[in-house]
Amino acid sequence: MFSRKISLSLLLLFLGTHIGITQQAVKAQIPVPSATNTKSVCPAQLGTFIDTAINRPLFSRARWGILVKNLVSTQTLYSHDAEKYFIPASNTKLLTTAAALKQLGADFRIRTSVYQGADGSLRVVGRGDPSLKNAQLTELAKQLRQQGVTQVTNLIADDSYFQGDVVNPSWQWEDVQADYGAPVNSLILNENAAVLTLLPQTVGNPLQIKWTDPTEAYQWRVENNSVTVQKDEPRLVEIKRDLKGAVLYLQGQLPVNAAPEVTAIAVFDPTQNFLRHFRQSLAATGISVQKTSIASGDNNEREVAAIESPPLSDLLTETNVNSNNLFAEALLRTLAHKQQLTKNQNTADVGLKVMQETLTQFGVNPTSYSVVDGSGLSRKNLISPEAIVQLLQAIAASPESKVFRATLPVAGVSGSLKSRFRNTSAQGIVQAKTGTLQGVVALSGYIDSPQYEPLVFSIIVNQSDQPVSTIRQAVDEVVVLLTQLRRNC
Repeated sequence: MFSRKISLSLLLLFLGTHIGITQQAVKAQIPVPSATNTKSVCPAQLGTFIDTAINRPLFSRARWGILVKNLVSTQTLYSHDAEKYFIPASNTKLLTTAAALKQLGADFRIRTSVYQGADGSLRVVGRGDPSLKNAQLTELAKQLRQQGVTQVTNLIADDSYFQGDVVNPSWQWEDVQADYGAPVNSLILNENAAVLTLLPQTVGNPLQIKWTDPTEAYQWRVENNSVTVQKDEPRLVEIKRDLKGAVLYLQGQLPVNAAPEVTAIAVFDPTQNFLRHFRQSLAATGISVQKTSIASGDNNEREVAAIESPPLSDLLTETNVNSNNLFAEALLRTLAHKQQLTKNQNTADVGLKVMQETLTQFGVNPTSYSVVDGSGLSRKNLISPEAIVQLLQAIAASPESKVFRATLPVAGVSGSLKSRFRNTSAQGIVQAKTGTLQGVVALSGYIDSPQYEPLVFSIIVNQSDQPVSTIRQAVDEVVVLLTQLRRNC
């Protein structure tokens, strides 16, 4: 997300204009899929066309895994290393969301409860609702006020529903400080991220930091080594967060009169972040709080207020359409509560076990994948195109098909595919999940071509030394070829 873009800007600064020239040369070798180069492709020609696209010299060091099948007859139309392991990036979310839909159902909701103790305390119990925002805290506060609550002796945050690491230990350090790598706990608020805007000042002065939530300014110590420069100089800023404390490091530059730079970082202590905001919501509703604390509590207490998440179908749509890592990780942990957890069990590990059992029920070969998280941020995830196609085929034949397909981005229309495939034969007829890490590009999903039978496909590229944009362009070229298949030729 934002942090990745900032890192790329710094890389461009160090490499100078060479990379720009290289990218122009590369793009010249790859025809941009568009309406102007639309053609009919006979099934017998498909293999030659795809081979030509992926065997260009600039991809000589890359690994391609591709599987294309007829969705109804399951006939294989093209296969290239489809049974081998690849780092799937966010294509991992297909496994997570399919398992969640199967196990929990489209109408499942996540409940956040407030319980009242005899001593005048309130205990708020989170169950990992990733959609919870300040507005929901205000609603809880209003419910409490309507119950006659005006004073709270102790506001207790019960963050024990999810057990184990709040951040996957295999995630890279630059990811866990960014908003897309935010910690996952039971009391998630505002996606556990803090949004800030950087504004240029007069030349020579540091950039100004403006927090979306003004109270964040009191939570962070900022080491501001940025500067405002002349209008013709490059725009390059980098924000880092200390992994051991609430310290923010800002460096780089913005030209004077440049547009503001908006970014977001992961909060340092998500439980305290929740408590602080909830206390503010209570105060705004006329409820005073003497102190706050963090503890698990007695389930025999009386529930006096509650809020529920949108239905799971909506949560899955956010997960897949916008490739939301936090939502995926929260849903993975929610899967764990289909089983009886024992104390000190890692919730994410139990969720992974439930996921594997569910995928086996779908008919996915358990040896065709190995995953360690629910989002795809980890480079330890390994999935074959064959596993993804098996899953997509099984979902398409299940009662959950319509709901699941509605959670996927549509080419040229929505989410992470909104700006791809525009003005091509793929626009509007491809539903697929994207995936991107450094050196990794993936795209898997469905094609409803009016000139051919419905298709299911998975394309994963690993170990490429080319820019992500170049790999993605070649992947898109392959997908456009698939949309140009014709029956009678």
